[in-house]
Amino acid sequence: MRAVGVVHYGGPQALQVVELAEPVPATGEIGIRVHAAAVNPTDTYVRNGDRAATQQAFPGPYVPGMDAAGIVAAIGPNTDTNLAVGDRVMAIVLPQGTHGAYAEFVVVPAASVALAPMGTSHAEAASLPMNGLTARLSLDQLALAPGSTLAVTGAAGAYGGYVVELAKVEGLVVVADAAESDIELVRSLGADHVLSRGDGFAAQVRQLFPGGVDALADGAVQRSAVIAAVRDGGAFASVRGWDGPSERGIMLHGTWVREYLLEQARLDGLRHLVQAGRLTPRVSGIFSPEQASEAHRLLEAGGIRGRMIIQF
Repeated sequence: MRAVGVVHYGGPQALQVVELAEPVPATGEIGIRVHAAAVNPTDTYVRNGDRAATQQAFPGPYVPGMDAAGIVAAIGPNTDTNLAVGDRVMAIVLPQGTHGAYAEFVVVPAASVALAPMGTSHAEAASLPMNGLTARLSLDQLALAPGSTLAVTGAAGAYGGYVVELAKVEGLVVVADAAESDIELVRSLGADHVLSRGDGFAAQVRQLFPGGVDALADGAVQRSAVIAAVRDGGAFASVRGWDGPSERGIMLHGTWVREYLLEQARLDGLRHLVQAGRLTPRVSGIFSPEQASEAHRLLEAGGIRGRMIIQF
């Protein structure tokens, strides 16, 4: 099968199309014929060597990708699942060695797979699992009651956009950041207040809510630059983890999506919200496997809204 992987770590040009043996699902696993894989910032760490220490336990080439969408092609023996061969599905993938979503075929635990939302393309479905589950985990960690206030940084991005929409489903008051060019986008996602992004965000939040917001989901990874927006005793979730230092009794949470790799019910919940029109998959471009380097180059250049998709 074809896959996109890295033999030697480096920049976007290090990605190349490689031939790999097609894996076979074992008990508890599902094999998916991949039609679309999303390109995420975390994929660049597989490519550039930032994760070399953890990858060295596995043989290369190293295949990135945490989001896959396609068709169930095989189900491992004695696997307990409500899915069937031929179903359109989406899955979250934890890359290890040659195992990653940038491939024509991937095998994952059955609990990492859910039906794709009705009415979506493979590309749209592929944009949902990793970012959607990360947003879901952040909100579960923050555990806010309806009517609570939530600030979101990086609100125009994939994670931030899903946080905004999920927060509104749960009845939260959302204060989001945006560049001037993204203000209408972030408003369309449901944010109640849209403020200028950057170092002054916390001060702007305090102008709206002098006592501070109940919690903050930090998709822009601004950490200490924005924690002042949170009230005493509030909560803070960071997508890349953060050990602080905390202040004023604020609870810090590191949002690591691997905690939800086997949360099929939560992934299926995201599907229902997409079908209900309350969660919006956003695709910014489609790329062939041979164009994966260009997708990574554009991602690292910044300013992409939605997810770029490698299509097999």
